[in-house]
Amino acid sequence: MKLLQGKVAVITGAARGIGKAIAIKYASAGANIAFTDLVIDDNAKATEKEIEAFGVKVKGYASNAANFDETHKVVDEILKDFGQIDVLVNNAGITKDGLIMRMSESQWDAVLAVNLKSAFNFIHACTPIMMKQRAGSIINMSSVVGVSGNAGQCNYSSSKAGMIGLAKSIAQELGSRGIRANCVAPGFIITEMTAALPEDVKKGWAEKIPLRRGGTPEDVANVCLFLASELSSYVSGQVVNCCGGMNM
Repeated sequence: MKLLQGKVAVITGAARGIGKAIAIKYASAGANIAFTDLVIDDNAKATEKEIEAFGVKVKGYASNAANFDETHKVVDEILKDFGQIDVLVNNAGITKDGLIMRMSESQWDAVLAVNLKSAFNFIHACTPIMMKQRAGSIINMSSVVGVSGNAGQCNYSSSKAGMIGLAKSIAQELGSRGIRANCVAPGFIITEMTAALPEDVKKGWAEKIPLRRGGTPEDVANVCLFLASELSSYVSGQVVNCCGGMNM
């Protein structure tokens, strides 16, 4: 029996990167996958094809996760198409870095809307479904900078710290209904974005990490699989750092 056999997982921002790795990992464990992205482009369609190869049901939905009404509409569509929602991964996120004195209001607002408000939107839309089922796992994608902060990323750090507070509060509110909520805090993960960094910058990062390497999207996906499955049935309100020991 696969760990997520027959479950339905909703993953935001999953056309590429960490979100895609989570979707593929869940599909390999037997879950049916509903994922969202701002647009369903060629990347998203390619992700659908990869997931279909596992013999599960999959559909990508175009949705602005930061928009409350759009989120409720897409969750209604997902419920109609899949019949249930067992796992929610709030992965959608952007960065607009800059020092606080130079950061514009629009930079602040955009990051908080996409990274944090989107999680509120999806939790608000999905939890009534989970409450009726009396079961569910919510996973918020935080970051090590949400735990420790980072110069030049006050908007991003604040949004990721907010994800932690949100998960802990939901864990307390909905635990009696069988709903768990946790956070994953990735460190330096090698994605398309970080792979483009200069070699000396990547080397500098690696030297700060006890395991002496950057993580992979699959490293993060493995943690998310644990938190989505019954292996973590007594784990709620926690933050799991996936950072190679970078943040202790």
